[in-house]
Amino acid sequence: MHIGIDCRLPFYELGGISQYTIHLIRKLSDIDKENQYAIFHSRKDSISYVPDSAGNFLRKDLWTPSHHLIEKWSFAAEIIRNRLDVLHSPDFIPPVFGAKRRIITVHDLNFLYYPEHLEPDSRRYYAGQIKWAANSANHIIADSEYTRQDLLNDLNVPREKVTTIYLAANPIYSQDHDIEMVEAALAKYSLPAGFILFVGTLSPRKNVRTLVEAYNALFQEQGVDLPLVIVGKKGWQSRELFERIHELGIDKHIIHLEGIQDDDLAKLYSAASVLALPSYYEGFGLPPLEAMHCGCPVIVSNRSSLPEIVGDAGLYCEPDDINSWAEALLTVISNSEQRLQMIEAGHKQADKFTWSSTAQKTLELYLGDK
Repeated sequence: MHIGIDCRLPFYELGGISQYTIHLIRKLSDIDKENQYAIFHSRKDSISYVPDSAGNFLRKDLWTPSHHLIEKWSFAAEIIRNRLDVLHSPDFIPPVFGAKRRIITVHDLNFLYYPEHLEPDSRRYYAGQIKWAANSANHIIADSEYTRQDLLNDLNVPREKVTTIYLAANPIYSQDHDIEMVEAALAKYSLPAGFILFVGTLSPRKNVRTLVEAYNALFQEQGVDLPLVIVGKKGWQSRELFERIHELGIDKHIIHLEGIQDDDLAKLYSAASVLALPSYYEGFGLPPLEAMHCGCPVIVSNRSSLPEIVGDAGLYCEPDDINSWAEALLTVISNSEQRLQMIEAGHKQADKFTWSSTAQKTLELYLGDK
């Protein structure tokens, strides 16, 4: 069988969808030595995501950029000569033709539920095409059962057409990081141990403002002097967040870091007292999974897919309930026995999600007749 995977997006951004694509390709190359794979790259990409040892995986360079206006047609025209049996589009939108079967991964429907939380270009690209993509694809992979139900209920996709296949964290997060390595990372970023951590793009959907307000309550009313460390790039409407931090007069107690690589981020998780993620909507939610691997307790919203990923290992709050977030943060910071219980439960929960399972279930879809 000849299988194609669209891997153009990593050239443009190395976000969650790109990481999913890269790790999936790596693990597929470990478990499948029989089928032939065409891994479609941007012709501009100097990095190859084809594993060196995988003789049945070949890089194919394309001119069509990701998210281009006529991408559905130009991408199809470029790949048609490969005579693919299956094409997997990990970034929602398939080409109009180009393979006998087209499989897409839908990570969330945030752009339909919270269009005001997206930049206009992203909103137009995804929201304007998702219904066509869901109808056009032969099969759909959903990152979570929550996203699967969204597809069934809101886009009226037939139940048999959608399969839930969970993601996994970068393997670097499940590695052991000794005290010296963690201390070196803390020194590198001038951080004390035990800080409160947020990880994610600073966009309205992530609801970082609630965390900031809860942190301010802890600082002003409880005398908690641990810093809040916000790790992530500035996104849509993030200026208002920093204006609010300034209004509260807690600028010196909130540290913003950008461009942190996975190796360092794993050490920051290990050093943090808690990860807080008050998102309104997550199709999967990698940061809590990464944190649990690293022995960092997690507090998350009781919304969307997060309860599926965190299970019984974390604490839950309503996204906009500032008092609830402040209380939960104080509990984790001050109750060492509960922290240890959450750390142990987090390790067990995180171990349920592996790239081997993700790749095996995805391969079964490639080879099946769905």
